[in-house]
Order: sequence, then C-alpha cells, then structure tokens
Amino acid sequence: MIALNDILYKVGIEAVIGNTSVAITDLHFDSRKVALNDVFVAIKGGQSDGHDFIKKAVDQGAIAVICEAFPNHTINGVTYVKVKDSQQALAVMAANYYDNPSEKLKLIGVTGTNGKTTITSLLYQLFKRAGYKTGLISTVKVCINDTIVPATHTTPNPLALQAYLAEMIDHGVDFCFMEVSSHGIHQKRIEGLQFMGGVFTNLTHDHLDYHNTFGEYRDVKKSFFDGLSKRAFALTNADDKNGVVMLQNTKARKLNYAIKSYADYRATILENSFQGMLLRLNNNEIWTKLLGQFNASNLVAVYAVAIELGLEEEEVLRLMSTLESVDGRFEYIISDTNIHVIVDFAHTPDALKNVLETINGIRTHNEELITIVGCGGDRDRKKRPKMGHIASQLSGQVIFTSDNPRSEDPDAIINEMESGVSAENYKKTLVIIDRKQAIKTAIMMAKPNDIILIAGKGHENYQEIKGEKLAFNDVEVVQELLKKLS
Repeated sequence: MIALNDILYKVGIEAVIGNTSVAITDLHFDSRKVALNDVFVAIKGGQSDGHDFIKKAVDQGAIAVICEAFPNHTINGVTYVKVKDSQQALAVMAANYYDNPSEKLKLIGVTGTNGKTTITSLLYQLFKRAGYKTGLISTVKVCINDTIVPATHTTPNPLALQAYLAEMIDHGVDFCFMEVSSHGIHQKRIEGLQFMGGVFTNLTHDHLDYHNTFGEYRDVKKSFFDGLSKRAFALTNADDKNGVVMLQNTKARKLNYAIKSYADYRATILENSFQGMLLRLNNNEIWTKLLGQFNASNLVAVYAVAIELGLEEEEVLRLMSTLESVDGRFEYIISDTNIHVIVDFAHTPDALKNVLETINGIRTHNEELITIVGCGGDRDRKKRPKMGHIASQLSGQVIFTSDNPRSEDPDAIINEMESGVSAENYKKTLVIIDRKQAIKTAIMMAKPNDIILIAGKGHENYQEIKGEKLAFNDVEVVQELLKKLS
C-alpha cells in the first residue's frame, strides 16, 4: 500500500476534505473497478461524467475521491480532493503510483498525422537487433522486449501507460518508443512522462471531427514539444512547414530531418522499385526493403533518432538494411498469376496520395492500378470528398467500399466520397459495399502484373458495424481469395 499524499505529489490541489495521509490500495477512473481502500478519479468524458459515479465508487469502498467539484454530500472517513483538471491529476498520480518509470529508461515520443507507427516500430526493431532490451507502445501493439500485448488505443490511458512502463522497468528495458497521438496529448494522458526525445513527422488533414480546426490540431501537437525538457532532443521534419512551428517554444535541443530540404539528417532516393530502395543517408548508402518516398522520410527519422541516442553510425546503417515493413503498412503480396496486392493503413488524404504516388512512381504504366478504399464512420466527414478525389485521380479503377462504418450508413459515407470525384474520373469508379466482395471483384478484374491497393484498414483485424466488431483482416482475406482463385 502507498499513502495518498505520495501519489498527490505535483498535483495541483485546490481544496481537501479529510485526511490525505490515508493508505490506499489502487487507483481507478472507472467506478466499476473500484474496491476497498481504492482512489477514484472523477473525469468528465465525452460520453459520461465521472462525477455522477462518485457515490457508487464510495459505496464500493473508495477511501479517496479526486474531483473537479465536491459532491453535495460527503461521507466521513472518505477523503475528497478538489483539483482543477482531473485528467491531468490522474496522469500525474498514475506516474507517482508506479514510481515514475519513464525517468528510469529512455522514452522517445513520435507524433504527427502519418508515420508514427512505422517510425516507432522500426526503431523498436533496430534497437532489439542492436542487442538492447526495448519497448514499443504503438497503434498496432505494445511490446515489452519479447512480450507482445495487442493495442487498444494509439496512446493508452495514463494508468495503462504507466503500468506498461513499470513492467518494462521490471524487465530491464533500456529504450521505449511510443506513438503520441493528438487525442492522447489533448486528454493529458502523457502528463507525468519524462521524454528523452520527441519526433514530429508531418501534419495533414485528420481528426478535425475532434479538434474542430487545423490550427487547434497543430497547436495540440506543438504542446508536446513545448513540454520537452532541455535534456531532451526535438527532431522535426523540415519538409513540413509545421516542423518549424513545433520547435518555437521548446527547451529541447532542436534538430531536423528531410528528403527535400536542407537538414541535419537528410535522405535521397537513388533507386526505387517494388523490391526496395537504395538510399543515401547523409553521406552513406543503404539498401532497404521498404518502399516509397514516405518511407524514405520515415527511415531518415529512424536513422537520426538512433544516432542521437548514441548508437554507432556503422552499426545503425547495417541494421537499417535488415528492417522489415510494419504490419499493414505497404504490405506486399504477389499471387501465382503475378497480381500485386498492397495493403496499407492509408486513411487520410495525404497518406492515400503518398501511397498512390509511390505506386505510380514505380510501375511502368502498362499495368492497371485498382484501388479499394472507404472512409470510417463517426469520424471526420470533411476528408471524404478529398479521399474520393485522390483515389479516382491517381488510379486506373476505384472501388468504393465499406471501411469501419460504425453507426453510419455505408451508402451515405460513399456518397460523400463520390462527391469529390470529378466528372472525367467518374467512369473509373464502382461501388461495392461489402468489403470482401470488393476485394474479390478487384482480384477477378486484375490481369497479370496489375496492382491492387487496399487502403484504409491496414493491420486492423475487425470491421466495426452498428456497434459490433466483426472479424476482418484485409491481408487474410486477400490470401484466402488468392488461394481459392488460383
């Protein structure tokens, strides 16, 4: 057990009713999990307000309640602590409860619209292969050295996050690479973390259903860099004009990387094919299995982080040539009849454009490019016409299909995508709502050497329809259909 006082260290307390020296057992923000002598943190969420469940938590044995407003009736023997921001308080308390594990390893955060998963996953691979015990917190999975835990959020809630980091310390982890989402920053999930470095990839149209404006989205990302200490480094993409914005108020050491601009770390693509790329990284050449300009940018960021963390350049270059692509990121399958299928997570206009331009830059143009794409329901609707326009403009044939429609009507989502298709490209488009049928149709349409891009879901192993998650994985569906049709 630990004293409540100890986990309140650095929490902005406004008022207290009761005794903060009491011993507590556990810390929760979900009232259903509260047991005897636990602390309940009441958080105002998008769907419900934790303040409405204070009585329930106390009835279940909570010995302390952290809240932004005291309840009308308090119970003798229960401590009530009023704070300005319960989300921030939870994150700081979680760090204290787990004895601030981020201070005991080197934690690197990667933020931006695209590239977070690839960069963190490649860094995890590289440092593991260099012989270090390494951690990963990503959209796809959480890795504690060799132990893999499926991920539920890009940035986990503060309790889960600190628990993962504490377990990494228990397993002797030296380095941890973590995706830092805009939601995670805005919801204060990363408060209480000590980052050794931060990386900014790019900023494009995404999450405007949550952040309302692009400026707000940018400023949330920037606040991550504002919070870095002078002991940390801040590495930003010089090819994105927002990279300069990220560095404006940071105390961290400022660095940049690029493939188009002058930068501290620079990559140039010398050769590009479906087999891989030959890159020049500063003054060195390496061959990589990864494809495309966007991956050249990701790789130079990986190179920069590895060097900044003290690895020998020669060793970094050797290991980079062995790195494997990340699940659902430009994942490449070739059929017996030489049909090329690429599965990619591209679910923003910029990511879709990058993937399609990469394919078009490699192919000889004798092959047809067939794109299968949808948009998620209950998410940013403004990007749907842009996705439809980009897919139809840069593909020979497009099949609009269902992604994760959630509570929305898939037809309505596709109608919004089609509104972005110009008149001359409309004849290229088909609508097949059933995603498996759409993939089957594309495979049957394809001739030898043709290329099929299946965009939007990448590594995901489900489709979310009307509140239900149904098993669905693009790669597995492709492999099953290719086997049946061979």
